[in-house]
Amino acid sequence: MSYKEKILIRFAERLIKLRTEKGMSIRQLSAAADLEYSQVQRIEKGKVNFAFSTLIALAQGLDMEVEDLVKELKIPER
Repeated sequence: MSYKEKILIRFAERLIKLRTEKGMSIRQLSAAADLEYSQVQRIEKGKVNFAFSTLIALAQGLDMEVEDLVKELKIPER
């Protein structure tokens, strides 16, 4: 697994944790973030390297700041 793939998997784990803590389904988050369901699903599987604007939309969909979405994200060592 490449370094970039490890980062995407870590973010996916963080996103799933936050979404489930808020009691949201993938469909609910995608609607709240104004993103396609399949896009959120791929992000949660760590399968897509997404744009910064998508990160902002996900944070807004979770009703939180971008900083809070990524602050506990543990970046793997190279």
